[in-house]
Amino acid sequence: MATKRAYASPLRQQAAARTREQILMCAAELFAGRGYGRVTVPDIAAAAGVSPKTVFASVGSKSDILDRIVDQGVTASGHEEAVARLLVLTDPRELLRELAAATRHGNEGQFLVHEAIRKALPAHEQAEELWERATGEYRKALRDVAAHLDALTARPAASGEETVHLLWFWFGPSGWRTLVVENGWSWERAERFLSRTAIATLC
Repeated sequence: MATKRAYASPLRQQAAARTREQILMCAAELFAGRGYGRVTVPDIAAAAGVSPKTVFASVGSKSDILDRIVDQGVTASGHEEAVARLLVLTDPRELLRELAAATRHGNEGQFLVHEAIRKALPAHEQAEELWERATGEYRKALRDVAAHLDALTARPAASGEETVHLLWFWFGPSGWRTLVVENGWSWERAERFLSRTAIATLC
């Protein structure tokens, strides 16, 4: 007797994918707003317009949800394409202006993800590991840019690890957050300031 094959409806799969995206988006907003420790799966379900059972079946536990948010954020960051564009530039000033624009785009686009992880640090036992996963490629990208910048500058004001540290200080998530969140600057104003500061210091 032939075994009956399970049929996977493309429409059903698309609906399931949309449900997962809605759950993850609502969870990121709640984690970033209230803090991971103050959000429950029923809270996420209510925000997404589904049942808690659907949340567990579609994404998993609250910890699984945060884990997926991190992975999604890394994939969506577009850092590889951005670095590829930066490494062909030959003018140090242009490079730093474009770096400011690229990191602004990344931080503005991934703001909820970064806030969700940041606010999970006190409550999630693996939050630091998640933060490292979320920012590890970011650090590596800035390291590659720093090496290229040093190679372009005949007598760099800083070099090696110091350049890496300065780029992370200015263009890492904390630098952007300090200006935009803690001081109420617009992303555009922060971009202009960070670009000017980096050029004045390193060029």
